[in-house]
Amino acid sequence: ARSRTVGELLAPTSPFDKKCGRENWTVAFAPDGSYLAWSQGHRIVKLVPWAQCLNNFLLHGTKNGADAVSTRLPRQSGEGGQKNKPCEHVIDCGDIVWSLAFGSSVPEKQSRCVNIEWHRFKFGQDQLLLATGLNNGRIKIWDVYTGKLLLNLMDHTEVVRDLTFAPDGSLILVSASRDKTLRVWDLKDDGNMMKVLRGHPNWVYGCAFSPDSSILCSVGASKAVFLWDMDKYSMLRKLEGHHNDVVACEFSPDGALLATASYDTRVYVWDPHIGVILREFGHLFPPPTPIFAGGANDRWVRSVCFSHDGLHVASLADDKMVRFWRIDEEYPVQVAPLNNGLCCTFSTDGSVLAAGQDGSVYFWATPSQVSSLQHLCRMAIRRVMPTSQVKNLPIPCKVVEFLCYQI
Repeated sequence: ARSRTVGELLAPTSPFDKKCGRENWTVAFAPDGSYLAWSQGHRIVKLVPWAQCLNNFLLHGTKNGADAVSTRLPRQSGEGGQKNKPCEHVIDCGDIVWSLAFGSSVPEKQSRCVNIEWHRFKFGQDQLLLATGLNNGRIKIWDVYTGKLLLNLMDHTEVVRDLTFAPDGSLILVSASRDKTLRVWDLKDDGNMMKVLRGHPNWVYGCAFSPDSSILCSVGASKAVFLWDMDKYSMLRKLEGHHNDVVACEFSPDGALLATASYDTRVYVWDPHIGVILREFGHLFPPPTPIFAGGANDRWVRSVCFSHDGLHVASLADDKMVRFWRIDEEYPVQVAPLNNGLCCTFSTDGSVLAAGQDGSVYFWATPSQVSSLQHLCRMAIRRVMPTSQVKNLPIPCKVVEFLCYQI
C-alpha cells in the first residue's frame, strides 16, 4: 500500500547554493510534541511549532506547507510572558549541522557531579533544549523558547555525527563522533563532560538510549553494534551479524527490541539483552552474500526508527523508497517514494513519519492500527523486565515466547 503524504517543508533555495551543501542529515521532534527541528543544509536549523505546522498542512495543502509556516507563525517577542508560547526560530549554528536532539528537564533528577552548590543554569520543568552537533566537532546547546545559545561544548576533534539525550529528564547528553569516541555530558552541571566511551575502531555514526536510560547503543563504520552500561560507563556486549557499516539504531518503546540499519541492505531487529537477531528486513532480493553486502549498491539503508506503538519500524534506503514494516511480518505494509533520503523519525505521537532530504522535510501518515490487549500487556511487562527475568517466570512456554517477541 502507498503511504499517504501529509505535507512537506521546503528549504529556501538561492541561485548560488551548492547542492552538496544542502543535505538534511537530521530531523527531530521535541519530547512533548511541541516543536519540530531540522537542518536546512549549511549552518541553518529551523525550529517550528509542530501543531501549527500540521494546521497549515490542513489549511493550505501539502505543497504550501513551508510557505504557510514561514509567513503565518508569530515571531518571538522580548516579553518574559511569551517564553513558553511556541514560536518559530531560525538558528545559525556557525558551521554545518550534522545532528540534532531535544532534551527536557525533570527537576528531581539531580546532576551526577560532586559539586552541586552552584551552577550557571537552573533547568526547570518548563525548560526545553536543542543540542546541535557540528562539522567542527562542537556541540551547541540552545534554549528552544528563546532561540538563545546556552552552552558551547568543545571536546570532539571531528564531526559530531549524532546526539541523544537520556529519556529520564536528567539532561545527560551523549554525542557520537568521527573521532571514534562517544562522550557523555551533564548539562545540569553546565555541560561538564563526564566520560569518554572508547571501543569503536572507526567513525561512530549513531547512538540511542534505551527507554529507561540504563543502556546506550552505538553504531559506526564497523560491522558490530555496541551496547554500553550507562550506570558503570562500561561496554556490556557487542552484537555481531551485519556485513557492512551499521549507520543507525533505535530501541523499541518498551526497550525489549533494538533495530539497526546497515549498508549491507538489511535492518535487523535484535533482542539486545541476549544478543539474538529476531527479525531481518531485507531491501534487496535475493539478499546479497556477505562479500557483496560489503560493497556499494543502490540498497544501502540510511536510517531506521521505531514507531510508538512498538509494532512498526520505518526504514529509508538508497533505492528511493521509504518502507513501513510490521515487526511480525516479512514484507513492508506501506511504502512511499523519496529521492536521496538521509534520515527519518516518527512524530512524538507516532502518527507521522518525517524524512529529511536536501534541506527539506517530507511527512507521511504512518500505518494506523489498534494494538491488541496482548501486545499492550507485553509492552507493559517488558518495560520493567529484561529477557532473562521473563524466561524465569513460571508461565507456559508459548507465553514466554510471546513476551520475548519470538512469535
